[in-house]
Amino acid sequence: MNLYKISILVCIIMFFNCSEEKTTASKQWYKGNLHTHSYWSDGDEFPEVIMDWYKSNGYHFVALTDHNTLAEGDKWKTISEDSLYQTAFKNYLNTYGTDWVNYKVDSLNRTQVKLKTYDEYRTKFEEKEKFLILQSEEITDGYQGKPIHINATNVKKRIDPQGGNSVLEVMQNNLDAVVEQKKALNIPIIAHINHPNFGYAIDLEDMIALKNEQFFEVYNGHPMVHNSGDEKHMSTELMWDYINMAYLENNKPVMYGLATDDSHHYHVKGSKWSNAGRGWIMVQADSLNAKSLIKAIESGRFYASTGVELKDVTFSDNTLSVVIKKDQNATYNITFIGCEKGENEPKELYNTIGDKASYKLTDNLLYVRCKITSSKKHNNPVEDLIYENAWTQPYGFKP
Repeated sequence: MNLYKISILVCIIMFFNCSEEKTTASKQWYKGNLHTHSYWSDGDEFPEVIMDWYKSNGYHFVALTDHNTLAEGDKWKTISEDSLYQTAFKNYLNTYGTDWVNYKVDSLNRTQVKLKTYDEYRTKFEEKEKFLILQSEEITDGYQGKPIHINATNVKKRIDPQGGNSVLEVMQNNLDAVVEQKKALNIPIIAHINHPNFGYAIDLEDMIALKNEQFFEVYNGHPMVHNSGDEKHMSTELMWDYINMAYLENNKPVMYGLATDDSHHYHVKGSKWSNAGRGWIMVQADSLNAKSLIKAIESGRFYASTGVELKDVTFSDNTLSVVIKKDQNATYNITFIGCEKGENEPKELYNTIGDKASYKLTDNLLYVRCKITSSKKHNNPVEDLIYENAWTQPYGFKP
């Protein structure tokens, strides 16, 4: 090969390397919550107040996921006579004014307020590359008294609960309905299984038997959902490993883990209440829009957190690496977890203290994921989950 051809080849290689670096560099982290409730169902606040809280607290996207409803059409909310809610309404009125707030006092001297729709309230908050609101729904179903809830993110039409003759059938029917809308409208939508230990309604066998589902809540901030399990039921985190062990052994796509708020209560804060700010996901995408975010989530380019922030998560040359954004007042326990092929139990593969760590997979491992536990306590914990955490997605499998 002569010098001219070598020079051309070098330029081509440099071009593609620079292009790859530019693409990687252009991606950034977006913080979001995919499980939120308002006055449109059983939340206790107006959507505008909720969105203002999330935007003011550093979130980039939020999905309002009220039960079996979308924020559309006419709905009037009667404000509770409790002074807490009367004061909150006055604050709402003072903040947004009579030109925005449509309210009346009925013959019983009760204050009724017309709720703003998604198309209305989003105009006050959405900003390009700063804040996005995803129209979503919590499809709320059940079987023989067992609560079965599935969130559909970025829907355009309300999806009715589909029912079924078993827990598994109810889940699958609702998931299939989400896929049907996704295909019919040709839009990006993801569905995820909510709080499987709520009422201990969904067991491991049901999760393993699902088809075409890749997302569930490994952490949910509601105080009644039993993330940690009990003496008879495994934690959602352990369930996550067993699900993926079964999925990968059977050549199914991996299950990804989400952290969410499931926020309902915005006026009283504490371990007995379902508050905002407990759990979220950090998505690495090239822009803040539904298509880019959902594409990144479907590719596993995100991590779940209750407070720990990561500078970077990479998987290269069969090595999972994490770099933590340090809090000078905290230390970090970094644990890599996985399962060997042919084994039936997950195990801790490597543990260290620090702000960065790596683990190289061997050929006998199904996958590896990383959990980071901070010495810093969560400022509003639930259950016994008192320290801030982060969870990467599992890596190492062949998609």
